[in-house]
Amino acid sequence: MIHSNEIFNVLRKKKINFYTGVPDSTLKNFINLIDKKKNLKHYPVYNEGSAVGLGIGYHLATKELACVYLQNSGLTNAINPLLSISHKKVYSIPCLLMIGWRGSPYRKKDEPQHNVTGQITKKLLKLSGIKFLILRKKKDLIKLDKLINFARRNNQAIACLVENGTITKQKLQKINLKITSDISREMVITELLLNINSNTSIVSTTGYTSRELHQLRKNLGLNKGKDFYMVGGMGHAGIVSLGFSINKKKQVLCLDGDGSLLMHLGTLRAQGKFGKSNFKHILLNNGSHESVGLQRTFVEKTDFPLLAKTLGYKRFDKIIYKKNLTKKLKKFLKLSGPSFLEIKIKPGKINNLKRPNNFIKIKNDFMKK
Repeated sequence: MIHSNEIFNVLRKKKINFYTGVPDSTLKNFINLIDKKKNLKHYPVYNEGSAVGLGIGYHLATKELACVYLQNSGLTNAINPLLSISHKKVYSIPCLLMIGWRGSPYRKKDEPQHNVTGQITKKLLKLSGIKFLILRKKKDLIKLDKLINFARRNNQAIACLVENGTITKQKLQKINLKITSDISREMVITELLLNINSNTSIVSTTGYTSRELHQLRKNLGLNKGKDFYMVGGMGHAGIVSLGFSINKKKQVLCLDGDGSLLMHLGTLRAQGKFGKSNFKHILLNNGSHESVGLQRTFVEKTDFPLLAKTLGYKRFDKIIYKKNLTKKLKKFLKLSGPSFLEIKIKPGKINNLKRPNNFIKIKNDFMKK
């Protein structure tokens, strides 16, 4: 195992001072460390392609390398700028990709959605012409040092793959999310399941939201409606909901998160434009990427209902305190869509949280009339 400080010391020695990316659970200790460093430029963003673009801009301004961190599931988001701008046959702009390698075939089995991407991660990098190493032991840090030299000499992107469990566990710093809400995710999902009708379909975003929805149904025996859990595909819950809703008459609810919604913010316009009266969009906003380490999303002053209004949603509202939760949620469920509801929630998850499985059964049950 390797301590975050040991990785950082190599990068500091190589004068890499610009960090950007999308938070990942495998790299959370490393991200937590660089977030505490006062002399670094650290800019967390919401999409891996955007992170690469930010790093390209940094190089154009300084001639230096940026470190872009991401989970391997987001590598495909990054491939566009990596190949069409950064590639050695185009502008030849170097950067270091620090990639959390979920589903590595060399480790014990991961979740199915991670295993699929994990199996082809090295192939994606090879096809993209990106030289890489796998960081497993302290001696691999010497290889990282040499690989950075290669990137500088040849003006090429390079990558460092980090498997789950490689980085030593550390106590994460407490983050002040400035959340004043007294509502939990569990409260919202419970109220939702109590008040929807039997003909309601729910598409829930990746992470704790889908896991809690799945588990609360079982724990509380609340069986009204059907669920489709977005166990992967972060940022796509809204557009999947839209695609389903415009081809059905039943009520369709998208249960979204702030980090997920921000990843592909442009889909809000499609949902506002093409969403029908049966489309309802609920944003659970805790100001963080909670499922991968509670990193901030910096949305404290973002007016999501106003944004939804300007992008075509017909009705919109916000809930901050639990005293208003039941009444406002019931009212929202009766509205004609496309409708948008932001619910401010505090961080936290239910105990012993399990993951959905048997995905083919989940899909088939969801598709039944």
